[in-house]
Amino acid sequence: MVKDIQPLNEKETRAGFGEGILEVARKNPNVVALTADLLGSMKLNAFIKEFPERFVQCGIAEANMIGIAAGMTIGGKIPYTTTFANFSTGRVYDQIRQSVAYSGKNVKICASHAGLTLGEDGATHQILEDIGLMRMLPGMTVIVPCDFNQTKAATIAIADYEGPVYLRFGRPKWPNFTPENQKFEIGKAQVLNEGNDITLFACGHLVWIAVEAGKILEEKGYSVEIINIHTIKPLDEEAVLRSLTKTRCAVTAEEHNVLGGLGDSIAQVAARHLPVPIEYVGTNDTFGESGKPLDLLKKYGLDANHIVAAAEKAISRKTK
Repeated sequence: MVKDIQPLNEKETRAGFGEGILEVARKNPNVVALTADLLGSMKLNAFIKEFPERFVQCGIAEANMIGIAAGMTIGGKIPYTTTFANFSTGRVYDQIRQSVAYSGKNVKICASHAGLTLGEDGATHQILEDIGLMRMLPGMTVIVPCDFNQTKAATIAIADYEGPVYLRFGRPKWPNFTPENQKFEIGKAQVLNEGNDITLFACGHLVWIAVEAGKILEEKGYSVEIINIHTIKPLDEEAVLRSLTKTRCAVTAEEHNVLGGLGDSIAQVAARHLPVPIEYVGTNDTFGESGKPLDLLKKYGLDANHIVAAAEKAISRKTK
């Protein structure tokens, strides 16, 4: 039952990254960290204290940071670049495309403060296009974990994955509800709850919002399947189709533009193999604004009530 999914506590997903990179660095001497003048925001203090010789402060020069990281891979290093999601992608897209993706460099692009929940820093920092930008790059793996525990596990897992990775996480404290010390499987969707009437596909912070929506739908008498698509690319198409075959309709929920992100990924699979009603929950071709995270999610239609409304709409389309 969805009601049985409860948070263990509330922690920042970026703090999960900080703990994860420290833990994996203890195991793998090739792991190095780079930042663009944001070591505190990226929770790198413990890493730097323990491994000062494996840290590069690039200053406010994100394009240079990507170039340095690409070069370090030639010597066998596994560089984790760190800055806000907006600066990790939009500011340095050409460098990522040419120096990392095109040549398949083993760079891990780790991006915090993604989406509307960046909050008070406002529209210039709230990138809502980055999933689309990165999933379009050939060979780029795109991962959007949902909570502290999963972000930590993903940070550890990508060190053993050969090839470029975009790891997206956020700023605020958020419900932490997945198992501690879990094994993270890249490209393997996580089924949080099984149901028959509607599938809620979600990623990142919106996974917990989907759980909250699932509880409301359950009280209304619906049987709800909730799937955490923590890996946007490569997408677990088998899990997507298995669920859609059962429920015959879906809602996608993401802290991202409805154009180019999780919703389009799911819809493309459905269009090719199993056309069913799908409703999108995400920002609707707009920039954000300054405000408190939960207020922004509500204003831009990314809260539990909007997911519930989208689910009921998808179900009504299915039964017509």
